[in-house]
Amino acid sequence: MKMMRKKWLGILGGMLLAGCSLFPAQAEMAAAETAAVQQAGKVSPEDSRDFVVLSEAVPDVILEVRYYSTYNFVGDRIAGYEQPCVMLTKEAAAALKEVAADVKKQGYRLKIYDAYRPQMAVDNFVAWAENLDDTRMKAYFYPQVDKTRLFADGYIDAKSGHSRGSTLDLTLFDMNTGKEADMGGVFDHFGVESHPDWCGDPETGKYTGKYKGSKQPQDGQINEVQFKNRMILRQAMLRHGFKPLATEWWHFTLKDEPYPDTYFNFKPHMK
Repeated sequence: MKMMRKKWLGILGGMLLAGCSLFPAQAEMAAAETAAVQQAGKVSPEDSRDFVVLSEAVPDVILEVRYYSTYNFVGDRIAGYEQPCVMLTKEAAAALKEVAADVKKQGYRLKIYDAYRPQMAVDNFVAWAENLDDTRMKAYFYPQVDKTRLFADGYIDAKSGHSRGSTLDLTLFDMNTGKEADMGGVFDHFGVESHPDWCGDPETGKYTGKYKGSKQPQDGQINEVQFKNRMILRQAMLRHGFKPLATEWWHFTLKDEPYPDTYFNFKPHMK
């Protein structure tokens, strides 16, 4: 499609240079098409052609597609997750392949919980958050957070970077123990314990055992090994072009994401 658009623009340019005339309405439409094509990253939200299936692009990854299962903060399979399939933009997948090779040398593999997330899934989250009576999974994922605070505290939003296709949630799998690395907390835990600076300084990688605020969280401190494991993942992701999120140790976005303004809505699928 990109080649066809370029060809169309070339033909159009040649016609104009050759003195061929267009009706005003046609010229206006052509100008609008040209502007749209030249605006980087603007594609249809239903267009999956620049996405790849992660298990094919990065064969070393382990998948646990949480939103395809019912073990998530909602308690149901999430809208759009009709296959246990994980997709990313080809740019993000290429960078993640470098991360996978990096951590493999350290004795780990990457375990993916989520990556591209269709807008319909985000809408599902919003509808769940508005239903204050549904607290089935509270004890597992948000034990100290009042559900009335999910929007105000930033746990749920109408838009997600995941829908732009270059954000993912992941952890480390320890090849020596055959288990997930101990991160001192579960994926999708709503609380300050999930912050990368919990009990340490993520900029220096130094464990301090301290945290902000005077309220003692239910799970308390994480230990030095748990903090170190978080940092191994974080540092590998940063080395290969990803940026972290200040509130979730598992969440990273490609710095130069190709579609920073497009929120896709196709269902993840095997190609």
